[in-house]
Amino acid sequence: QLQLVESGGGLVQPGGSLSLDCVGSGFPLNYYAIGWFRQAPGKDREGVACISDYGGITNYASSVKGRFTISRDNAKNTAYLQANSVKPEDTAVYYCAADRDAIRGCVLTELEYDYWGRGTQIGVSS
Repeated sequence: QLQLVESGGGLVQPGGSLSLDCVGSGFPLNYYAIGWFRQAPGKDREGVACISDYGGITNYASSVKGRFTISRDNAKNTAYLQANSVKPEDTAVYYCAADRDAIRGCVLTELEYDYWGRGTQIGVSS
């Protein structure tokens, strides 16, 4: 069974940058589309970015488009989320997730994802 572990969270000032890693184990990550989701205090979890199994397709939420970049290195069984020009509203717990139905590319729909990490916290504050 695929297991996912996120890392790289922390506290950053507005306008700063942060990079998150999602490392998979137990199964090759290239069988899955990968999504990054986030949940802010008191809010529902929302999709941030996703990437297809070999990286040919990416999708972003409008709130992060142009600021965040999703990528993956299947040889390292790892996906990444680079967050630039962060804003206080980016404060949340960030989760990576894997969708085994990778043939459709990638979607930002939470219910389509089968495996989830435990999350890593990003705090944006001056």
